[in-house]
Amino acid sequence: MKVGSGPGLIFCGLLLLLLLLLQTPGSLGLPHQSRGHLCGTRPTDLVFVVDSSRSVRPVEFEKVKVFLSQVIESLNVGPNATRVGLVNYASTVKPEFPLRAYGSKASLLQAVRRIQPLSTGTMTGLALQFAITKAFSDNEGGRAGSPDISKVVIVVTDGRPQDSVRDVSARARASGIELFAIGVGRVDKATLRQIASEPQDEHVDYVESYNVIEKLAKKFQEAFCVVSDLCATGDHDCEQVCISSPGSYTCACHEGFTLNSDGKTCNVCSGGGGGSATDLVFLIDGSKSVRPENFELVKKFINQIVDTLDVSDRLAQVGLVQYSSSVRQEFPLGRFHTKKDIKAAVRNMSYMEKGTMTGAALKYLVDNSFTVSSGARPGAQKVGIVFTDGRSQDYINDAAQKAKELGFKMFAVGVGNAVEDELREIASEPVAEHYFYTADFKTISQIGKKLQKKICVEEDPCACESIVRFEAKVEGLLQALTRKLEAVSKRLAVLENRIV
Repeated sequence: MKVGSGPGLIFCGLLLLLLLLLQTPGSLGLPHQSRGHLCGTRPTDLVFVVDSSRSVRPVEFEKVKVFLSQVIESLNVGPNATRVGLVNYASTVKPEFPLRAYGSKASLLQAVRRIQPLSTGTMTGLALQFAITKAFSDNEGGRAGSPDISKVVIVVTDGRPQDSVRDVSARARASGIELFAIGVGRVDKATLRQIASEPQDEHVDYVESYNVIEKLAKKFQEAFCVVSDLCATGDHDCEQVCISSPGSYTCACHEGFTLNSDGKTCNVCSGGGGGSATDLVFLIDGSKSVRPENFELVKKFINQIVDTLDVSDRLAQVGLVQYSSSVRQEFPLGRFHTKKDIKAAVRNMSYMEKGTMTGAALKYLVDNSFTVSSGARPGAQKVGIVFTDGRSQDYINDAAQKAKELGFKMFAVGVGNAVEDELREIASEPVAEHYFYTADFKTISQIGKKLQKKICVEEDPCACESIVRFEAKVEGLLQALTRKLEAVSKRLAVLENRIV
C-alpha cells in the first residue's frame, strides 16, 4: 500500500486506518472481529409493532421487512434465547405470529417475508394495547415469570395515530416493557416521544423516508448485544490503541505518539521537525434539512478535527465554507493562526438553512478556496472535507472530478438522507477510505476520530517499521497477561473446589 504523498513523506492517517482495520483493537495483530461475532444477544422477548396503514406503500413496506430481517439476523433466536413476535396494524390489529411460534432464525425470516400490508387507518394505541395485554402473555409464549428475560417492543410508524398512545405506553413502561419508537416521513414526532422509554435519545429514532430505515438496523443489533470485550467491538473512546480487560479497557498510543491527559486521545502528528504543510478546508451543508440542533453537532465535529491539528503558519491552516442554496465563505485559509481562534469562529458560525447546492459549493472550493489569494500555500497538501445530509439539488460530477484532477485530497461525510453514490463521486481514491456515512448525527464524532488519523502528514511517528515493532511488543505483553490470567483462574477454581 502507498503511504507516501511525496518524497520523504508518509501519509500517517491511511497507514493508521489500515492497521486499525487489520487488527482487533484489544489484541494487536489479530483480525478485526465484528460485534456480531463477539457478543451474544441477551435472552429477550421481542415484539415488533408495525404500521401498515394506507400511507405505507407496498414498496415501502418491503423496506420495513428488510429492516426487520436485519435485526432478526443479529439475534440469538431460540426457545431459551430470544423469542420474536410481530403485530401488524392499521385500523385493526393483526397478530402475524406470537413469541412461541418460531424457534429458529430461518423460520422467523420466512414468516417476515410472508407479511402483507393491511392498508387502512392508523390505530397505534390499539396495537400497543394488544402488545401489552396479549403479546407477552404465557399463552403467546411470553416469559413474564422470568426476571432475567427482557421485554422489548419496537414500534415502526409513519403517521399520526387515530387514537391515543400516551396512557397505554405509560402502562407498558410501568409493567417493565422497554419501548423503542421509530418514525418515518410525516410521522407525528410528539407521538414517538409519548411512546418511547427513557432516555428518549436512545429510544426514539426518525428517518425521512423508508429508503433509509434499514440503516437503523445496526443500532438495534447493538442494543441487544451483551459483550465483555469492549475493544474488540469498537465500544471504546481510544483514538489509537485499545487494550481490553474484562468489561473495561485502557487506551494507549502508537510509538512516536503520547497519550493526552484525557486518557483517550493521542498527540497525532504533532511536534518535531518532520511535519508538512496542510491546507484543510471544510465544506459544510447548512441546508434546512440539517436542523439547528444537528448543525451544533456539525460544529462540534469540525472542532473535534481542529483539536488534533498542529495549527501554525508552517504546518496546518484551516478554512471553512458553508453552503445551502448559495455558498458562503465563513473564513479563508490562514485567517486564524491558533486552534482557539479557529474553534471560536466555528462556534460563531450561523446556520444558513434553505436548499442543498453541493455542486455549486464544490465549484467554489475548486475555483476559490485553495488559491493563493485565499491563503493557500504553494506545495502544501490540499485537503477538502465535504459534509452533507441530503441529495444535491444540482450537478456535482464535474466539480468533484476537477477537485481530484487538481490533486486535492477529498473526503466525503454523509449523514441521514445523504446519497452514498454522491459521496463516492466526491471522495478521492481509494474511495472506500475517503467517504463515510452514518444514519444519525449523534454518531458523527466517531467519523471525526477516523478523519483525525487520515488528514495529517508526518514522517517519523508513523513509520511502518516502528509500528510493526510496537504491535509485536504489545501483542507479546497481552499474550503473557492472558496466560497469567488463565493460571490465576485455574488456581481460583481449585481453591473453590477445596472450600466446597
